[in-house]
Amino acid sequence: MENSDVSQKKMADAIRFLAVDAVQNAGCGHPGMPMGAADFATVLFSKFLKVDPKVPDWQDRDRLVLSAGHGSMLLYAIHHLIGYKDMTLDQIKNFRQLNSVTPGHPEYGHTLGVETTTGPLGQGISTAVGMAIAERILNSRFGSDIVDHNTYVIASDGDLMEGISHEAIGLAGHLGLSKLIVLYDSNNISIDGSLELSDSTDQGKRFEASGWSTREVDGHDHNEIEEAIADELKTDCPSLIICKTTIGYGSPDKAGTSASHGAPLNQEEIDSMRENLEWNHGPFEIPTDIKDAWRLVGLKNTSIRKDWEERLSKTDDKKKVKFLHAVNGDISDLVSENIQELKQKYSSESPKLATRQSSQQVLEIINPIIEEMIGGSADLTPSNNTKTKDLNPISKDNFNGRFIHYGIREHGMAAAMNGMALHKGLIPYSGTFLIFSDYCRPSIRLAALMGIKVIHVMTHDSIGVGEDGPTHQPVEQIPSLRAIPNLNVLRPGDATEVAECWEIAIKSKQPTVIALSRQGCEHFRNTFESSNKCELGGYEVGSISKKPDICIISTGSEISIAIDVKNELEKEDIICKVVSMPSFELFEKQSDNYKKTLLETNGIRIGIEASVGTGWEKYLGEKGFFIGMSGFGASAPASDLYQHFEINKANVLKVIKENL
Repeated sequence: MENSDVSQKKMADAIRFLAVDAVQNAGCGHPGMPMGAADFATVLFSKFLKVDPKVPDWQDRDRLVLSAGHGSMLLYAIHHLIGYKDMTLDQIKNFRQLNSVTPGHPEYGHTLGVETTTGPLGQGISTAVGMAIAERILNSRFGSDIVDHNTYVIASDGDLMEGISHEAIGLAGHLGLSKLIVLYDSNNISIDGSLELSDSTDQGKRFEASGWSTREVDGHDHNEIEEAIADELKTDCPSLIICKTTIGYGSPDKAGTSASHGAPLNQEEIDSMRENLEWNHGPFEIPTDIKDAWRLVGLKNTSIRKDWEERLSKTDDKKKVKFLHAVNGDISDLVSENIQELKQKYSSESPKLATRQSSQQVLEIINPIIEEMIGGSADLTPSNNTKTKDLNPISKDNFNGRFIHYGIREHGMAAAMNGMALHKGLIPYSGTFLIFSDYCRPSIRLAALMGIKVIHVMTHDSIGVGEDGPTHQPVEQIPSLRAIPNLNVLRPGDATEVAECWEIAIKSKQPTVIALSRQGCEHFRNTFESSNKCELGGYEVGSISKKPDICIISTGSEISIAIDVKNELEKEDIICKVVSMPSFELFEKQSDNYKKTLLETNGIRIGIEASVGTGWEKYLGEKGFFIGMSGFGASAPASDLYQHFEINKANVLKVIKENL
């Protein structure tokens, strides 16, 4: 490959034309960003980025996050040019079509070399912060011979306007993530038009104020870009390189305008662009010399990857096994053994604990066994009970710790957790109040979409919050989280269920939310059972010999109400079954026969949960009744609130007597 600026420009032009041709062929898409970013992307891939298309998941590769996910054709074009086996020319031609590997926005697990799903602006840069954190933690554990790579981000004006970006850059600067470099495609255009319509932020100063190194370059000057990246790789803090670019670069009439942002250029404009850039080749046609130059870029890191594999093979066996164990996500059998011991203890002692407290007790036995566990909290550590005695804080001077003080950055925290999970080698968990799941939700949704293991400990899960009032009392959050596909939402009711829910979360390959109480919960699993009942999603508490007259289904702290009702009804020879339903999602995975048998009754079904009843109707049926919330809570002691909103034994009995 020639090293001349002309050659590099022609390599960049290959990206541009693949992008505009693919968008034109699809009839939709975003050509302007790939056209404008092609130059600095060419420099990044050809001069710096450590990836090998032959082995896309090589663990010590550099991570590249296209935070500006709407510019997906930038990534697809380069992946085709450097030789990713799935990115054929036919796939480029099938951009945005069903079953292609070229969806409108990059999707993790769908396309080789895509490190994270992006599209919702701000998510990519924030996820990349988590990747950079993971690299530093694993580097401190295993050394630079095994873990030593950079995380690069291509971000847009829109990315940096999103609120989550503020959280992410603050956390990255605070932790001094020196191996994180953001290439900011600063083209001053948004969908509405000129950026000055909506924003006048000096991004350089903003990043500097957060502890970043910043510089500005001409995003079309290859030499200037190369020099900037080389210099920023030497800093001891994260770096922002502001690449001043022209959106739709090369388009005679639409360059520098919003018209090139989110729609095809049209064929006439593309033809004029070919003349303008002296590109005498038809649609999807790449000259052999340019294609060969790009294929050499794809081959340049093969030897580096092989050298790393050789170093790993010669590494001390104990360290090597530990590293592979971590990145492969192998979980020690000791977890289940220790949880069994804890369950035995709980069944004999019957502790009345807030489930957040029993969660910490479970973590005290899990964390010493699974070193990959990285805890954290959004400034609620004493309330969330997520820090155990063996977890020391992580700081920019010490990445040997296992606990991250995220500060009041719930959204950024959730995205960073996604990045750590995607990087592999760590199992991130964190805490906040359930009410603030609303702040985390976009990142939780992406975790579910990607199917990655992150664990959200969300405490203060109902009106049981008490005196903090309705602003802090989650009533609609549990149902709304249950609506997210591929997300485990677990609401345990006593210490034993908490232990089982943690076992589920640890073994799961998808994200989990564990909703926990502030107030103490009566222990009802007082007979030891080795099986994990919570894995069924729903199960009978105790046992009855006959088909019940009443079936009460409940979750969390309200199960004690259901049990009290059952005990009262038994005095009147009314047969009542109590079903604990810690997970709707896991229950739905059971056989139809199991679900039907568990919920069968001669009479009515009652659902009890201190939330709104959305989603309960499928279990209660037409003749069922839901006892819970129909509006927001109030400020008062928890016990008073349960009485005020009639989530209590007396009201349940009243409903039953009136309808039996």
